[in-house]
Amino acid sequence: MSKVFVSKTKLLLAFLVLATAPFCLAQNSAPGQGSAANAQKPDDSQQPTETLKVNVNVVQLFFNVKDKHGALIPNLTKDDFQIFEDGQPQTIKYFTAESNLPLTLGIMIDSSGSQVNVLGMEKEVGGAFLKQILTDKDEAYVISFDISVDLLQDFTRDVHRLQNALNKAKINTDFSSGGIPGMGGGPVPTQNSPGTLLYDAVYLSAHDMLAKEVGRKAMILLTDGQDEGSKMKIQDAIEAAQKADAVVYVLLCADRGFYGMQGAFYSGEGDMRKLTEATGGRVINVGNKFDKLREAFDQIANELRSQYNIGYVPTNTKLDGGYRKLEIKNKQNYKIQARSGYYAGVAGGSQD
Repeated sequence: MSKVFVSKTKLLLAFLVLATAPFCLAQNSAPGQGSAANAQKPDDSQQPTETLKVNVNVVQLFFNVKDKHGALIPNLTKDDFQIFEDGQPQTIKYFTAESNLPLTLGIMIDSSGSQVNVLGMEKEVGGAFLKQILTDKDEAYVISFDISVDLLQDFTRDVHRLQNALNKAKINTDFSSGGIPGMGGGPVPTQNSPGTLLYDAVYLSAHDMLAKEVGRKAMILLTDGQDEGSKMKIQDAIEAAQKADAVVYVLLCADRGFYGMQGAFYSGEGDMRKLTEATGGRVINVGNKFDKLREAFDQIANELRSQYNIGYVPTNTKLDGGYRKLEIKNKQNYKIQARSGYYAGVAGGSQD
């Protein structure tokens, strides 16, 4: 199915999105760059030579192992694990303790009105993280979301381009209800106020950007977790991320004062936990603290560098697009941080 691309303008998804049809990111970029749907790679950097070739019947899982204190556990072997699909034991065909596969990373920054007091912090620390984590084999892109979803930088290995893209993010929402957010007069978000298309952004990032990529894939969301106005539901976002085999991390930068007295109108954290737990990531609550955000990025960098990778051929050979529940067990009863399932016959489970 063809996709529509509108260059250099913000795309208001409310006028384009149909829940049953694919839709595209608006791209805020220089003329000549490709659309998010086509995701053209930049000409100024060498493409990775190492890719993952997967048999159509092989399911792969990237995951972390932690002790009861949350510390990462290295140096485990294939014999330390068992894997189950829909409760049935599976035979592990391959296993690696550390993955050198390229990493494809999406940085997604909430630029809605509720983030006015934390956006500068997110830009600064996020840029430093990209410089720290990316190698010459990796690539990343930057998306901002508020009343629209915008691709600020397509796939690139150029950290300076990525940092510049983060710096382009700006508060862009409708304050027609009056007042200045963060100054005591900001609008109180309601379900009828389309101001933070968070679920749409996750869906687009997974469906348009990551679904056709191979190897390790992750999204990092800098947001308070509050969605207002998305066409997609939280389950649509989860399903798209699982089909793309993308780990989702949420750095919860929540200025709850924006949502009224004691954050009475705030309810974003619960849905963000659903999203991250289903995809093998996690929520890290940083509030509006610079040091906490920097520490959270350090934790994510360590986890992405310490992933185990398991592959198996399912005993259920039907490629029917159905959801299969996954469980990895460890003989030492360590905590396993992994996605909860996959869809058979689509990207993220069996590869096409």
